[in-house]
Amino acid sequence: MEGSAQYNPRTVEEVFRDLKGRRAGLIKALTTDVEEFYQQCDPEKENLCLYGFPSEQWEVNLPAEEVPPELPEPALGINFARDGMQEKDWLALVAVHSDAWLLSVAFYFGARFGFDKTDRKRLFNMINDLPTIYEIVTGAAKKQVKDRSSVSNHSSNKSKSNSKVGKYAKVEDEEDGLDEEEEEHGDTLCGACGENYASDEFWICCDLCERWFHGKCVKITPAKAEHIKQYKCPSCSHKRPRP
Repeated sequence: MEGSAQYNPRTVEEVFRDLKGRRAGLIKALTTDVEEFYQQCDPEKENLCLYGFPSEQWEVNLPAEEVPPELPEPALGINFARDGMQEKDWLALVAVHSDAWLLSVAFYFGARFGFDKTDRKRLFNMINDLPTIYEIVTGAAKKQVKDRSSVSNHSSNKSKSNSKVGKYAKVEDEEDGLDEEEEEHGDTLCGACGENYASDEFWICCDLCERWFHGKCVKITPAKAEHIKQYKCPSCSHKRPRP
């Protein structure tokens, strides 16, 4: 299986780094690579699983043949439900199972290498500080701060007047404004990578689902954004009407 070379993290920091790599791969499959992921989950194929690897790559493949497996296995047969429900609901379901799988792998390593109560608690707290894959895929992480009125209508001191595009471009001569914006939007999370807002990075908002993304995560530059009248994120671009 690609990316599944044996790797045994032995400390809390190593296990957390392993989880973040796997998590990044799974998020990529369910957001920026969603079209490819959807196509690979053919209901006509055998039971398939979605794997994330420490290298931040993902793979749809058959489950491991050995019993018991080397690591806990992800949810089996995710492809069978693909055409039986709306795509957004199916992706949310896969995201929930992916979150559960990440926890099981992390605490499998913890048990295998004898983490004590303090180590387990520290590991859980580190994981719990990250938004879940489900929150990122469904936009729930964004909704947690949506009540702040300025999330959908940022201040006019930015180079782009369109409230959906380029709101977080850096303005060097307005340090006070940036400090206020940093505090105001510090909880805003990228819908692709799940990382927090930073004032020195370009962001863009999807006009359909209203989730924010790093420009680099969705391959949109400030110059390109100037010519976009309505931006659709990768997930919204690939949505299909229910048959």
